[in-house]
Amino acid sequence: MYGDNIVSDEEFLLLYDTFNTKNPEFPYGNYERFDLDSMNSAECKAEFRVEKQDPPRLVAALQLPPVLRCEQRSICDDIEGLCMLLKRVAYPCRLSDMIPRFGRPVSVVSLITNDVIDYVYDVHGHLITQWNQDLLNHGALQRYADAISGQGAPLDNCFGFVDGTVRPISRPDERQRIVYNGHKRVHALKFQSLSLPNGLIGNLYGPVGEFFFVKKVLVIVFSYVNFLSNFCSHL
Repeated sequence: MYGDNIVSDEEFLLLYDTFNTKNPEFPYGNYERFDLDSMNSAECKAEFRVEKQDPPRLVAALQLPPVLRCEQRSICDDIEGLCMLLKRVAYPCRLSDMIPRFGRPVSVVSLITNDVIDYVYDVHGHLITQWNQDLLNHGALQRYADAISGQGAPLDNCFGFVDGTVRPISRPDERQRIVYNGHKRVHALKFQSLSLPNGLIGNLYGPVGEFFFVKKVLVIVFSYVNFLSNFCSHL
């Protein structure tokens, strides 16, 4: 249009400024695609928090499909998708920080990471949101109680510890007060969990927002009503 003199210089500049992307451009094409074999053990441990031989084992344990396809048709293999997720959650980082390792645009890194998270949650989320008989059977609960008591705890029937976490979120457009955390001074969602002495999460309740002056009581009550209902149904 500009070359055919359909629009003037001023109109062209206005259109260019309106439709030009405001996102920073990252030269992802300057980097090679991800190759686990090219990394040494120290790099894997530093970036993914696992040993170099662990990603294939995790792929098998998590039952990831060999090929992951995003909604906009980007694809990657199971190892790359898992390593993207591991790097994303190993330490707080921006998506752009992952470009040198994976050689992909920010949008694709985001889509793949979210797809892997969704898959893992859909397939395995029940292990922490519902009753996990492997972790919470009668024999296991007694072993937890014995381990805690053996470390000098005054109780001999304590098998886990209540733990909670506040996860900040972007400020919502509506009902901001529901999720505003006055203590942390951020908008956030809360999770309540039962931590076992072996380091695993036995049960997870959430997410929930803030409930003003009764928020802590409600979170604890809802969490343990959910936990005890599951416990009683497996007696």
